[in-house]
Amino acid sequence: MARDAETIQSEIERARDALAVAVDELTTRANPKRVIEQGKQTLASTLAEPKVKYSLIAVGALLALVVLRRLFR
Repeated sequence: MARDAETIQSEIERARDALAVAVDELTTRANPKRVIEQGKQTLASTLAEPKVKYSLIAVGALLALVVLRRLFR
């Protein structure tokens, strides 16, 4: 069951190529600029949802009323 040198060499080259692809993918995924951009997009889409948007508006209005009430008391 001894393998010849050409077979071993081709297996090593395939493994090296697969490893290079995996490292390139991890480098792309872990890019800080990409992570920040994806976070911004996620935040923007979350804030655009009506349920979240109107809840934040209501909380802001309530806080504004509380501040105004304390100022004029």
